[in-house]
Amino acid sequence: MFFPFFYDPTYILLLPAMAFALWAQWRVKSTFDKYARVRAANGLSGRDMARQIMQRNGVTDVEVQPVDGMLSDHYDPRSHTVRLSAENYAGGSIASIAVAAHEVGHVLQHHEGYVPLQLRSGIAPAVGIASTAAFPLFLIGLLIGPRVPFAGLLMDLGIVFFAGAVLFHLITLPVEFDASKRALAQLTSTGAVLPQEVDGAKKVLDAAALTYVAAAAVAMLQLVRLVLLRNSRR
Repeated sequence: MFFPFFYDPTYILLLPAMAFALWAQWRVKSTFDKYARVRAANGLSGRDMARQIMQRNGVTDVEVQPVDGMLSDHYDPRSHTVRLSAENYAGGSIASIAVAAHEVGHVLQHHEGYVPLQLRSGIAPAVGIASTAAFPLFLIGLLIGPRVPFAGLLMDLGIVFFAGAVLFHLITLPVEFDASKRALAQLTSTGAVLPQEVDGAKKVLDAAALTYVAAAAVAMLQLVRLVLLRNSRR
């Protein structure tokens, strides 16, 4: 009965995805560090690049602000604010303008009514609550054992709630890839980066996308693991 608590062989499922996630984090940091040392020829900071792209696309209701933290860059659609980490906000490197352009890619998605972004934003509050409750529910059901009538129900609820988190990760993939695609198009079509700088900007954007792929892979395998544990307790 205590086998799953002391030695859970289903953890083996997570090892490849976790290794991929660690590699993706290393790839992002090493790529960012490399191109953070290469100054863009246009002389623009991340803040300036973001504002220029938005102005070019007729976006006038979004602010650009600095935020604490390393690679904490994000777009907040609720407050209509692009927040760039201090290094990217004031920096004029290839990495800084690529990250800024990516976040503005989300702005363009928002203003164009990009459906995956709307869907992700719509389910985010519910997913946040469900994902927080998923593991406690599942663990309680697992611990109290199959002899308790509602133990299986608790585990099933945990699985369903965690499936919502997996769905969120999957929806995030097209949102992030599309934002990077938009960013690269904005940087190249307007000459914001020189031809010899395009490769560096693309590598920064591609490396960042890997983290979302890794997160989705870990989440999906974690869901499979929960289902296997649930079936083993039947």
